[in-house]
Amino acid sequence: MLQVRDGAPERLGILFDRYHHALFNFYCRSIGDRAASEDLVQEVFYRILKYRHTFRIGIRFRTWMYRIARNARLDRMKKQASDTALEVEMQPAPELSDSLQRQQENALLHRALMQLSPEKREALVLSRFQDLDYREISDVLGCEVGAVKVRIFRALRELRDILRQLEEESISRNKNPQGIFGVES
Repeated sequence: MLQVRDGAPERLGILFDRYHHALFNFYCRSIGDRAASEDLVQEVFYRILKYRHTFRIGIRFRTWMYRIARNARLDRMKKQASDTALEVEMQPAPELSDSLQRQQENALLHRALMQLSPEKREALVLSRFQDLDYREISDVLGCEVGAVKVRIFRALRELRDILRQLEEESISRNKNPQGIFGVES
């Protein structure tokens, strides 16, 4: 990043190759819309190039990048709220597993994540899926490390409850299959 900042913007391709997949997964898990996630990844790298002069020695690139990513997502949410209410695609983040069971578990986890508040979901995704430590997350979110710990703890507790509820709904639906008119088939 220092090379990009100091006048070698062609080096941005290396950063893109290294981080675009992680950013895409961050967005998929945060907003649940693959097309918007792709757009946001592009926006992040555009902003990295545009604001390269603000990068400083001593700042971890990954932390700086996720701060930009968060701001890009928040800007997009503000724009969407002012334009129209858009229907969010609820697709799970891409996984490499071929197992149907694994795909179903991932879809269930994704549905549960999408039921968390954006603040809790963001902290949890940064911690558990993007492997940022609490200090990095506090830098990205602009809050104290203690607040990050509390947010993640509460998010995990709420996620567990949501998953339990979704699993119970799935089990009861499979035990009592309903036909198209609500009549047992």
